Amino acid sequence: MSEMESVAALMESTSSKILQLQQAFAELQSQSAVSMNLKWQQLEDHFRGLEQSLKKKFDELKEQEREFEETVAKSEKMLQQREAVVTAKELTSLERLQEKRDAALAMIFSKSKLSLPVPAINPMDKALDNLGVKWPKPAPEESVRLQDDNAAVKPRSELVALCEQMDVKGLHKFISDNRKNMTAIREEIPSALKRASNPYGLVLDSLEDFYAGDNLVLDGKKDGDLLGVRRTCLMLMESLGQLQTDSVTGFSSQGHMLTTNVKERAKKIALEWKSKLDSLDIDASNGNCLEAHAFLQLLATFGIAAQYNEDDLCKLLPCVSRRRQTPELCRLLGLSQKMPGVIGVLVDSGRPIDAINLAYAFELTEQFEPVQLLKAYLRDIKKVSHAKNVKMSPGAQNEMNERELSALKAVIKCIEDHKLEEQYPVDSLQKRVLQLEKAKADKRRAVEAAKPQSKRPRANGSVFAPRVNSFTDKTFYPATPERHPSYPYERQFVYGAEAHHPPVMSSAPYTIQPAHAPYYGSGYPVQYQVPYIH
Repeated sequence: MSEMESVAALMESTSSKILQLQQAFAELQSQSAVSMNLKWQQLEDHFRGLEQSLKKKFDELKEQEREFEETVAKSEKMLQQREAVVTAKELTSLERLQEKRDAALAMIFSKSKLSLPVPAINPMDKALDNLGVKWPKPAPEESVRLQDDNAAVKPRSELVALCEQMDVKGLHKFISDNRKNMTAIREEIPSALKRASNPYGLVLDSLEDFYAGDNLVLDGKKDGDLLGVRRTCLMLMESLGQLQTDSVTGFSSQGHMLTTNVKERAKKIALEWKSKLDSLDIDASNGNCLEAHAFLQLLATFGIAAQYNEDDLCKLLPCVSRRRQTPELCRLLGLSQKMPGVIGVLVDSGRPIDAINLAYAFELTEQFEPVQLLKAYLRDIKKVSHAKNVKMSPGAQNEMNERELSALKAVIKCIEDHKLEEQYPVDSLQKRVLQLEKAKADKRRAVEAAKPQSKRPRANGSVFAPRVNSFTDKTFYPATPERHPSYPYERQFVYGAEAHHPPVMSSAPYTIQPAHAPYYGSGYPVQYQVPYIH
């Protein structure tokens, strides 16, 4: 018997207990020698009141228990449905991932650019094996190498000739002139560099102009030409690094070795660049410092990272955290074990988007939970806005709104990139974005409406049109002469800056003309229109 049933049984036995008490009270009153002031009716009313109160509370408890059971049943049913939906999505995602992997491997093997081995440790292997999905077997290295000789990207002849001639200036100019085709050029440069007699020397020679020009102007963003040169240098170092890590090209087997002399040259350049970095305000780059990226790429490409302390290199990583090559660059420099500290620095400095991207790249999302970081970031943005909202000028308020708007858009993009919509729905964020954009547009229209509007000219090109209506006799003149008499110039000239227009009649009675008035260059007097009274 449950507790509720036992309580119900006790409640039902209340009446019998009251009857027994009544008999005992009557017996006590009959045997008592002293009269009692307390009557049985008073006791009965008291116990009946307690009985009703207990029954009422008991009924309320039974109702609450019933509602709780219904809520539990609904929750269990909802959890089962959501579990089924999540399972279906997982299966769909795994199938889609398998299709993309198959397509990527098919494209790689068909073009034979790279030979990508199946990863030794893949967190998706177990799930795919349970679903019966098998990874495609890669082609043997020998067959891929034979295919690569026939199907490799063929660089254009001008690019090959410049690399064969070791023409650094010509190579810079060629890349600068073909900026519109940079995607194709980037794919062709590795193959072209293999044609050079000394690819390492060619790339090192190309770095001489990285800090060319006035030493006081070190920031490439202030000089478009210098920025283009630096991007070209970075792309050449990346292409050379790709040749080193690409096992298909056989770069080392062709006699292109990273010698001691090459490393010494690279060390000198790195030492010079490091001193330049100390003079730059790289913290102001907001994670997109090209100069710091080039320095780290130089260390990785020429294998001289051991010359520098790992902690000093990690201090440069927040300056390049927004660049897409940063995760691979960290692996080449052997800084993967240092990434938790780098991500922590980004979180503490208020840059959670960069921190989340690196956390996904190095599988550290359990240590740095993305959704919690994003929510904390937006809370801090709103906290700063509300804290200064009391004493804030219109310009400062606009700046805070712009900051919140940029933060919301960045958070929404991060959620969409990493498929976090189920954990962090973006509906409320998008509504807030619409509110801020509407407020921004309203303020812009209000500012434009407050500006003084210039008077629009009339269709005939003049501000005032002539009006002559004081002639007593319009037949005073026998005939109306031509509007413009013969004159050697097509345009009339007037002395003075007054608004004017040629009169309708060839002349006017003397009584309506002032004594002294400005005249056109053709001798016609100027007449002004009296404003109309409506």
